[in-house]
Amino acid sequence: MRTRLLQICLLFIALASSAFAQNITGTVTNGTTGKPSGGDEVALLSLSQGMQEVGSTKTDAQGKFTLKAPGDGNVPHMVRVTHGGVSYFPRGGPLMPGKTTTEVTVYDSAKKVDGLQQMVEVDRIQADASQLQVITLFAIQNESKPPRTQVDERTFEFVLPEGATIQSGLARGPGGQPINDQPTEAGTKNHYAFSFPLKPGETQFQVAYSLPYSGTATFTPKPLGPVQHFVVMTAKGMTFTPKNAQRFQPMPDSPGVMLATDAKPGEALSFSVSGTGQFQAEGDQAAGAGGGGAMGAGQAAGRDNRPGGGLGAPIDSNDPLYDYRAVILGVFALVLVMGGFYVIGKSNSALPVAAAAGGGLNVPVPAVPAPVDRNTKLLDAMKDELFHLELDRQQGKITADEYATAKAALDETIKRALARQS
Repeated sequence: MRTRLLQICLLFIALASSAFAQNITGTVTNGTTGKPSGGDEVALLSLSQGMQEVGSTKTDAQGKFTLKAPGDGNVPHMVRVTHGGVSYFPRGGPLMPGKTTTEVTVYDSAKKVDGLQQMVEVDRIQADASQLQVITLFAIQNESKPPRTQVDERTFEFVLPEGATIQSGLARGPGGQPINDQPTEAGTKNHYAFSFPLKPGETQFQVAYSLPYSGTATFTPKPLGPVQHFVVMTAKGMTFTPKNAQRFQPMPDSPGVMLATDAKPGEALSFSVSGTGQFQAEGDQAAGAGGGGAMGAGQAAGRDNRPGGGLGAPIDSNDPLYDYRAVILGVFALVLVMGGFYVIGKSNSALPVAAAAGGGLNVPVPAVPAPVDRNTKLLDAMKDELFHLELDRQQGKITADEYATAKAALDETIKRALARQS
C-alpha cells in the first residue's frame, strides 16, 4: 500500500511538472531577403534572475524553432536570435506567462550601408560655479534598401568639446531597451565613436560628460554629417547666446530650448552659455508635476544618479545601484529627454514656415505632433517601464523605498498623460 501511494505521488508530481513545462515556438524571418532565416542561434532567457539563459537551439530551413521553457509558468521569458553576429529580439518584447509563440526579424549585416541619417542631436546643459554638465542625445535613422544592419568598430562617430570628460554612455536599438555602451576614442582629437550596431529603424545614443566652468563657456559644434534637428536646452538661470542669431530659433512653449534645422556637415553652430542653473530635481518633479526638465523616475528626492536623469553624480559614484539604474531607468533619458524630443518630432516631414514677429524674416518652426500621438508614445514607454520596475522589485534589485518613489512618479506621469488624452 505504501509503495502504491508513493507511485501515485510521483506520478502526480510528474504530471504537475509537465503541466507547467511548455514549448516556446517561433519563426525567424530575414528582413533583408524577405525569406526564412535558417541556421540562426536562438536562446531563451529567463527574466526571473536577470537575463539567465535557460535554453538554446537553431532555426531550421524554414526559420522555425522550438524551445522548452522551464517548469515555472509564472516567469516571463525573452527570445534572443543571433544573426550575423548581431542580437535581435521580438518586437513585442518579453513573452509573458501563457504566451508561447513569437516572431523575430533579423537583417543581414555590412560594415557600410546607405540610407543612414542623423535625425536629431539634443544637448542638455546645466552648470554650477565650477562645472558644466552636459547630456547629448543622438538619434540615427537607418532607412537602407533593402534593410540591413551596419556593424563596425565605429558605427557612429561624433565630436565633443575640448576638455570634455565622459561620464557615461547609453545606446538603444529600435524598439529595444537602453544599455550601457561606453564610446571610445576615434583616433582624431576630441572624436569618439560607438560600435553599437545600427539596425533598420531608429537607434539612439546618449553621452553624459562634464567640462570645467567659470561662469561662461563657448561651444563650436561641427556635425560630421547632416543633422535634421540640432537642439540646445539650458537650465533655468542660464543664458544661451548664438553666434548667428538667425541660425537658432526658440522652440514654441519651451523656455530654454533653441533649435537649428538642417545643419550641414562641418557647419559651425557656435553658441555660448553663461550663468548657473540646474534642471528640476527628480523628487520635485514627481511632487509638483513640473515641465520640460523631467527626465523620468526612480531616485529618492534630491538625488538623481543615472546618466541622463538630471545630471547628478558622475559614473564613479559610490551608489551601488548606479550601473543598474543606468540600464533600467535610462529609458527615460532616451525617450523623455526633456520632453523636447517629442516636440521636434522624429519624422522627415517638412517644417512649416512662419514669419518672425516684427522682423519679416521667414524662419522654420518645428511641427508639433498631435497630443494624442505624443501621449500614446509616452504611455507605451510608461507601461514598459512599469513592467521592468515590477520585475526588479520581485527580484530584490531595488529597495522598497526606491520602488515606492519610482512607482509614485510613474503613476503621476501616466495620470497626467491620460488627463491630456481625455
